[in-house]
Parts: sequence; structure tokens; C-alpha cells
Amino acid sequence: MIVEAAYQEKLPDGKVRCRLCPANCLLTENKVGICRARFNRKGNLVTENYGELVTGAYDPIEKKPLYHFHPGSVIFSTGANGCNFKCKNCQNWDISQTRVATQYVEPAALVELAGRRQSIGIAYTYSEPLIWFEYIIEAGRLIHEAGLKNVLVSNGYINPDPLEELLPIIDAANIDLKAMNDGFYKRICKGKLDPVLHTISRFHESGTHLEVTNLVIPGLNDAQADFERLTDFIASLSPQIPLHFSAYYPTYRMTNPPTPLETLERAYEIAIKKLDYVFLGNVTVTEKADTRCPQCNAVLISRRGYRVDRSGLRQGVCKACGYDTKIR
Repeated sequence: MIVEAAYQEKLPDGKVRCRLCPANCLLTENKVGICRARFNRKGNLVTENYGELVTGAYDPIEKKPLYHFHPGSVIFSTGANGCNFKCKNCQNWDISQTRVATQYVEPAALVELAGRRQSIGIAYTYSEPLIWFEYIIEAGRLIHEAGLKNVLVSNGYINPDPLEELLPIIDAANIDLKAMNDGFYKRICKGKLDPVLHTISRFHESGTHLEVTNLVIPGLNDAQADFERLTDFIASLSPQIPLHFSAYYPTYRMTNPPTPLETLERAYEIAIKKLDYVFLGNVTVTEKADTRCPQCNAVLISRRGYRVDRSGLRQGVCKACGYDTKIR
């Protein structure tokens, strides 16, 4: 469905500049932005992805990954076609970098889907939900009116003004912080680092539940200094922000070898010195998927795949020592 796009700057000669994300695409007549979802139609910026879903599924919240936001719950997950990054290692390149069939779902119908099967709400995920801005704003408000939750799984690449409009809509976010290196963002993603750091900081400052994921790619972002800078940035916001290290596997246009387990374990050991909660994802080291009490080291939440045991917690408090984890 085609609707007028938010955050546009109309210019002479029928040109228009998109101000949604830091790409700030300058578009002439019929030209499409980097996200492949927004284009210039007769001097007006429009988006053609409004309400167009590429897929939908009822997922464990841990799959996002969110480990400290309603652990053990189910959430309806969906996404749009396109992305404002061009990552060479994109794991969902078939929906982010190519056009696929979509199905229109009006916001009210999305709310109905989000409330089925004991789902706590909706996760905007799979490709890049920020390019779905207009739809998330409208549907997200209806989600809140229904007493449900909005979750964002994103690259965090958005300009400050639209971000401020989005913040009250989002209850929890997992932001993919790809590297603490602007050169990595330019070469691998065709983007910039600083806007992502700003997004992460604002989500934290706003009180939104925040978790961060870092995909570790051999030879690109796996040096000790990379892990130290990443850890220091998150710790400067709060040591309680969960950090997920994930293993990379060759895909799309990248052929670097898979991430060795020892590299992930090295990242874990560096980060856990300054952060309360560090996790290893998509690997078989099960004990590093557990949540432990920062005060007494008791297991608060154990995870085996997507099976979750919260028996170490009582209303968010460690049963062993009484530490308030604020996990609800």
C-alpha cells in the first residue's frame, strides 16, 4: 500500500530528500531510496511498504534475542521488505536486499494477530523495521491501546527526530551494534556508526528495555580492542544492559570463515568483567546462555534452546540473595 512518507524535505525541480535515516537520500522523480521502500512520486516522498508483511510467526521472545523482557513468553513477529543497510553478510538478504511477495494487513488486523496464542504483542523484525516507520507508529499505538507490547529488532539507523517520535511506541529493543568501528560500517554496511550509538543511548535514556547484539566476524570485528570498545560503550550507559555475542556463518556476499567458539568465549571473558549480563548466541555453550545473579552468581534463568526455567527468580528478585534484577 502506498502512503505519504514522513520526514521528507521537498526541494526545487521536483526533488525530495528523505530525512528518516542518516542515508538522507536525495531523490529525483521516480527514484527509489537505498531502502527500496521510499520513492519520489511527482515531487512527493511516498512509501510503498505500508502494512505489507513479508511473513509472520509466533516466536519465543528469546529468539529476538531478548533475554530479560518477559522471559519465556511468545510474541508475534513480522517484518517488511527492504533495509537501509547493504550488509555483505546479511543473513536475511532474500527479504532485505530483494523484492519478495507481501501481504497487506491493516493496523487493526495486526493488533488482532498480535493478541493470539498468548502472545504478549508484536516484534518488528526479520529485515529492517525502521523503514516501516509510518506503519509502526500507527499500528504500535493501537497495540498499546490493546494492552500489548511493541518490540523492535533493528540496526538502529535512524535520524534523531523520527527516533524521538518512535521512542514512546517501543517497549523493548534489541539493537544490532555491528562494530565499534566506523570503517566497518562504511565498508560492510554502507552506513555510519555514530547514528547507531545515538539510537542505543536514547533507547537507554528513555527507559525502554534495551539489549544489544554483536555478530562476531573473523578478521573484521574480532580483535581484543573491538571487544573492549564495545564493552566500554555499553558499560558507560549501564552494566545491566544485556550483551549478546553471536557467531557468524558465511552467507550472501561474505565468505569469511565461521566464527570459532574460542573467539566468542574470548569476547565473553572481556565483556563479563564490566557487564552484568553477557550471553553467547547460536552456539552450544549452554551455560553462557544462562542469566546469573550479578551479586551471588546463582542461576536466575536457565536456557536450553528456547526452553526457559525462571525458578531462580521470584518477582524479579534473586531467590538466593535477594538482589533485585529488575527482570519482569
